[in-house]
Amino acid sequence: MIEKKKNITSIFMVPTLKVDRTSLMENGFINAYVEDAKRQPAYKDSVYLLFQPKDLDKFRQFLEDEYERTKDIIDEYDYEGGYVVVVYKLNPKFKSDFQLVKEGLYSQTSQAFQSMFPKIVKIQKDGFKRDEISLQYRVFNKTADLVKYWEDKLGVEFDEDQEIWHGFILEDEILDIDKINTTCTTMK
Repeated sequence: MIEKKKNITSIFMVPTLKVDRTSLMENGFINAYVEDAKRQPAYKDSVYLLFQPKDLDKFRQFLEDEYERTKDIIDEYDYEGGYVVVVYKLNPKFKSDFQLVKEGLYSQTSQAFQSMFPKIVKIQKDGFKRDEISLQYRVFNKTADLVKYWEDKLGVEFDEDQEIWHGFILEDEILDIDKINTTCTTMK
């Protein structure tokens, strides 16, 4: 299975869909995107979740459960190589927050939007589980530890108006299955 660094769509939009995180991972979730380069026109105000499930029966059950849980799935389709895309409609209540995320203005998102993300998450590392402050909480609240991390890494000092997470780079947020296949082929 392809491993890919999570993009802004996965980090700041997917959690608002309220899909169980464990179910995502167990079903081969790779990343999420704001559109698909191969499918035009794009669905407005939606996200495209890319999966590469290992167990198709389990994945079908996941999809059935999702169709029962939410009315926000608007499409699903397959690509060669065992990829499946599931398209969800984003909650219109957070439209202005999603726009702020796209502008890289994370700390300016609404409290209602920020409350969709947990403050504490369980992290498993080296076989041990521990509680940790979530990345989203750190970014929204510009926590001192994240500010220090970036200041040390970049060798600069942040002022209090600066956001402490990188911006939305559209190219990284558009699904291009050809690029995914190329990356996957070169990793083998």
